[in-house]
Amino acid sequence: MSHHDSAQLPHGTDPRVRQVADQDLDAIITLVRGLAIYEKAEHEALMTTEQLRAALFADDPAVFGLVASESPNDHVVGFALYFLNFSTWRGVHGIYLEDLFVEEAHRGTGLGKALLQTLAKIAEDRGYARVEWSVLKWNTPSIDFYRSIGAVAMTDWDTMRLTDQALTDFAADRGQLP
Repeated sequence: MSHHDSAQLPHGTDPRVRQVADQDLDAIITLVRGLAIYEKAEHEALMTTEQLRAALFADDPAVFGLVASESPNDHVVGFALYFLNFSTWRGVHGIYLEDLFVEEAHRGTGLGKALLQTLAKIAEDRGYARVEWSVLKWNTPSIDFYRSIGAVAMTDWDTMRLTDQALTDFAADRGQLP
């Protein structure tokens, strides 16, 4: 683990949340597929356990994870994967939450809130400026929850993505340039 994430979780962290360990990887892969199904994009969830292991447990990882279960020895039913971003205006890091998901049977138990609150505690502990994430515009239950905790939609910003053939073409200077 890198120095960024090897420290203990902040004081007051919900005991149902802990840092990801190697034995959690298969459960996370299953949950990622569950998230992809929920977001109606199952065919896009291609990550393997080996890829996740390499990302999380490299010598200097750029991706970090939390897992949640109803009690310490129970199976993992929720996760959050995140990485650090940087605010050039504030001059400090922030956390970008890539994915947060809790199995449907365990929603309403506070596990999603506990995962998100743990990220907020990590950000506060480390002097980071913010925690950011994306949410699908149709995901009203999540949006309502995020607003209830004080999160605001960045309505003046659009997420841009260059991927697949467009990425390949542009990298090779074959993009649709004027």
